[in-house]
Amino acid sequence: MILTVCVRPRIEVNLEVDCLSTGHAHEIINKTTFYTGRAINVATGLARLGANSFATGFMYEDNGRLFELALHKEGVPYKFVWMEGRVKERYKFIDRKSMLTEFYEESLPVPEKKQEELINLIKDLSKTCSCIVLSGSPAKGMQDDYNAKLLKVIPSGLKKIIDTEGKNLLNTLGFGVDLVKPNLEEIKRTLKISINCKNDALKACYKLLDLGAERVLLSLGKYGAIITDGSKNYYCKSINVAMNSTVGAGDGMLAGATNALINGDSLKEILRAGVAAGSATITTPESISFYKSKFEEILSGLTVQEL
Repeated sequence: MILTVCVRPRIEVNLEVDCLSTGHAHEIINKTTFYTGRAINVATGLARLGANSFATGFMYEDNGRLFELALHKEGVPYKFVWMEGRVKERYKFIDRKSMLTEFYEESLPVPEKKQEELINLIKDLSKTCSCIVLSGSPAKGMQDDYNAKLLKVIPSGLKKIIDTEGKNLLNTLGFGVDLVKPNLEEIKRTLKISINCKNDALKACYKLLDLGAERVLLSLGKYGAIITDGSKNYYCKSINVAMNSTVGAGDGMLAGATNALINGDSLKEILRAGVAAGSATITTPESISFYKSKFEEILSGLTVQEL
């Protein structure tokens, strides 16, 4: 079982309108609602690939049951640490000029007692897992060493996959992390460097390897991704697909790469699976994750080159 940990669930509501203008009523042309959170998206992507994923993290009493319904539809089992209040919502209005206007609610701090409760829950759940995925930034009230605290309580043999940035990433690298998946902006902010070419990007990956990561999968957005384990370096260019939304693309990439890693695939295949899943995600505006058929279609057309 692959345990995915989401500390910041979110409801995303995308609304298409003809023309957004303050002080006027608007007809909604199209509306989509996603029950999301980076690790929840990963759990969904893994389930669509046929993997045995399990979702945990924090959830809120007022509207959190909607997440349970969404996960149940995807066949993803779950167990959350429940708190008072409601999952915060983000509203995105897109008008005919493709202008995006966003409204979002701020989250409340997570009490220390609930943080400790999640640590104990993960300690228990991880006893029957082969892998743990920690994805996303800390919630309010959490320190940058929280992921490190989680890794301290899990069995040593579990594969550990991290998708975050800054100190929250750096503090995990001494625990034998099997894969980290930053994107360009995240790795630049984490290492406080500039990146102007593939060679710069590869050097940045090597810095994370030197700090303890076993593999680094660096997302280059629409240009594909790089993967390295220090002995082999590969690049995979993303193929052209209809880009409907980039929401969840990084989570799709992580799901594809995680599934390949758990299956014992080669470094090349981990890269190809990640790029294929990320690309497939941006073709599905009606879903927060990719469809397996689209993933397989894109995967068949991807090639990898050694750097």
